[in-house]
Amino acid sequence: MFRQPNFEGVTPSAAEVPEYSKEERKLLLRLAHGAIAAKLHKQELDTAAPSAHLAELRGAFTSLHRGGQLRGCIGYVMPLYPLYRTVADTAVAAAFHDPRFMPVTTGELAELEIEISVLSLPVPIKPEEVEIGRHGLIVTLGNARGLLLPQVPVEWGWDREKFLSETCRKAGLPPDAWKRGARLESFTAEVFGEGEQPAPERYGTQS
Repeated sequence: MFRQPNFEGVTPSAAEVPEYSKEERKLLLRLAHGAIAAKLHKQELDTAAPSAHLAELRGAFTSLHRGGQLRGCIGYVMPLYPLYRTVADTAVAAAFHDPRFMPVTTGELAELEIEISVLSLPVPIKPEEVEIGRHGLIVTLGNARGLLLPQVPVEWGWDREKFLSETCRKAGLPPDAWKRGARLESFTAEVFGEGEQPAPERYGTQS
């Protein structure tokens, strides 16, 4: 079942002017669907840049849902490729290479709902500076690294300390690792998609 997020108590800074227009969002969502379909049907995808804005280097996550359930989520934290290519690549990866799920089939194509999270660059942050609803988190200690998107604590109703602890768990670390030397980084995300708000089990897999 979908869970509608409760934004009560979320800081005003979490609601900012969108960087991407309604038309750009629709284009990126169509591109994600098209990339998955092209992969399934062994067709070539048009790789021409739709616009200079969408050709800027940006990190992004693409989440797939079917029947209200997570069906795949993979993304790039760092801005390695133009955004339109990042969306196409992560859509295909979420559909066919998320190790938690079987590959998407042709029969599922029409039922897929897609959500895209375009990320800012990660920056160091202190625990007390984390804002629920605004910041996504990356926790790193040694070779262990975990990431949670900004919408996750809102959907679950977590406070700041719970968010920090769950990001540590995502990294395979003790929940109090953020107090014991783990490096904290934050990022923001512009999130848009189709249908209702996706389910809160969306944690994502980093590529």
